[in-house]
Amino acid sequence: MPHTETPGTEAAPAVRSRWWTELPLIVLVYACYSAGRLLVRGDVADAVDHGLAILRIEKALHLNAEHPLNRLFTREPWLGVPADFWYASLHYLVTPAVLVWIFRSRTVHYRAARTWLMTSTFIGLIGFTLLPTCPPRLLDAGHGFVDTMAHYSAYGWWGGEASAPRGLGGMTNQYAAMPSLHVGWALWCGVLLWRYGGTRAAKAAGVVYPLVTTVVVMGTANHYLLDAVAGAAVMALGLVLAPRVMRCADHVRAWCAARFAPVAALVAPGTGTGRVPETAAGRAAAQRTGAAGSGRDPAVTPGTGVSQGTGSPIVSGGCQTSAGERIPRQREQRFPAAAEPGVPPAGTGGGAPAGDRARTGEVESLGNPR
Repeated sequence: MPHTETPGTEAAPAVRSRWWTELPLIVLVYACYSAGRLLVRGDVADAVDHGLAILRIEKALHLNAEHPLNRLFTREPWLGVPADFWYASLHYLVTPAVLVWIFRSRTVHYRAARTWLMTSTFIGLIGFTLLPTCPPRLLDAGHGFVDTMAHYSAYGWWGGEASAPRGLGGMTNQYAAMPSLHVGWALWCGVLLWRYGGTRAAKAAGVVYPLVTTVVVMGTANHYLLDAVAGAAVMALGLVLAPRVMRCADHVRAWCAARFAPVAALVAPGTGTGRVPETAAGRAAAQRTGAAGSGRDPAVTPGTGVSQGTGSPIVSGGCQTSAGERIPRQREQRFPAAAEPGVPPAGTGGGAPAGDRARTGEVESLGNPR
């Protein structure tokens, strides 16, 4: 019979994400990304050549959105200053906020969204490594671009040399312009807000945020138009690869579970001792233990006090001991004799059968070694 799902419901994720595992993972991935971005600075001459090549390609395609936007932001501070704040801040605020929102409110979609973002980010890092690119604001002034963040640096917390805080401009890679992950991350936020936002305001924000970010990165002369296009292409590639990355992660998790689970299963929880595998001998030992603890009187070998086939009534059936073995300082235990037809109970003056007296003497000898 084919499997059907109730409309409007979705299957729960195979692995439930926990914040105490997700937060270190995200911090680790971002730290690796930032360190890698810093280390792959590339040669300045090559970065400038790549930037000029992008300008030539845009000129051949009759694309020139950067110049008019940059002149507008430079001429109008009421546009330029908010644009600089937008570029320097929202990239690091909105993306984590959307990630937390997905984690809390749309848990079933969180793992796919997180994997998409991380996969695309690492693809972008490959782009920074292979194609270091000088942004328009760092080109020679003869190319007609003005660095608005340096122009309006007195209004903000960033330094004149970069969007990093003052004094930390040297700790960032200013030639990591191709692709634009400002645009890429904004597009990721926009898609999630549009798809999973339950209100019109959320869906509107999903459209406005990536569009305004694209205008801002060009108007502040931090990216070319083709940088923005490449950022969108990187996110599209990450979206395609994300399911494969998740399947690979599932395979690795299953392999680790199969590899290490047998070792963990041998340790009993809370004891640190080995767990006896369930075998025929183990089941027989458990049955012997249950028979001793249930008050049943197994047959006793004459002269030894050891039951026949069911183990000693004193030592646990799960222990491997020899018949008649004496354990020093063993705590004394007494077992009441089973009532038999025609034999008065203990304490009524009647004598116990010879077999019972022999077993009692064996008990006392185990508890008080001479």
